[in-house]
Amino acid sequence: MLQRLVGEHIQMVLELAAGIVPTRADTTMIEQVVLNLVLNARDAMPRGGRLGVATALVEVAPAAVPPVLNARAGRFVCLTVSDTGTGIQPGILPRIFEPFFTTKDVGKGTGLGLATVFGIVDQHQGWIEVASEVDHGSTFRIFLPVDTEALPAPVYPENTAIRPSPGPSRVILLVEDDSGVRTLARKALLSQGHRILEAASGPLALEVWREHRDEIEILFTDVVMPDGLNGIELARRLLAEKPSLKIIYASGYSAEVSGGDFSGREGIDFLGKPYAPANLLRIVERAATGLPPAQPDRPAPS
Repeated sequence: MLQRLVGEHIQMVLELAAGIVPTRADTTMIEQVVLNLVLNARDAMPRGGRLGVATALVEVAPAAVPPVLNARAGRFVCLTVSDTGTGIQPGILPRIFEPFFTTKDVGKGTGLGLATVFGIVDQHQGWIEVASEVDHGSTFRIFLPVDTEALPAPVYPENTAIRPSPGPSRVILLVEDDSGVRTLARKALLSQGHRILEAASGPLALEVWREHRDEIEILFTDVVMPDGLNGIELARRLLAEKPSLKIIYASGYSAEVSGGDFSGREGIDFLGKPYAPANLLRIVERAATGLPPAQPDRPAPS
């Protein structure tokens, strides 16, 4: 999946630990960390390059503990994502984990990717180290506590995976500015037979709406988006024209922080980021079948 996302012009190299390096973590959240770091690396190499993803079991000596939140001595699982891209300016490096801070052009990013990574790693009592040199790439190293009591996880055949049963097919307007997240959501929804119309921003979604208003049955939109029209404002406009439209909001923040209490309101639901594809399919099936909205789906606690 990652190789398809980064493109053929980028060489992806995996250097994974030979043995088991167990940590106690939320799978979906760690997948979001990897995805965000890989997409950032891809964007830093528009003309191609080398993307490395590595895992290792490391020992941090007391004398080598960096002055970073949660850093400490001991044994840790280290996840490294490196690239040979444009690098980060020294003056910008201290700010890269600030919410909404971005050096990308307008409409290319919200500045939430690295902030999300930082928040997830912090929740897991880990820390991040970053090394970067302009025109020579960047390396992100994430340290997570080793679970010394963990046993090898049982392996289940793929066909035993629990998947939502396909419900009725619907026409869904998918609005998400992050291309990687949008791709994953689209693939999950297509797997259940839904027809997907896409937009990367609120204004672009309005263009799609004007052409397909009579067909669209569900709006699945990110809340925080660029270009001056967020998901809540977009939904209000579309509902004014089509009150029967079902709304599903998605956000890395709680429903309250995102700008409203969405729980229990008829035809409106909320999905917390990062979300597993199965959770996305469940909430869409609920909307498609006309069942009452449940309490907001949120990321599982780490």
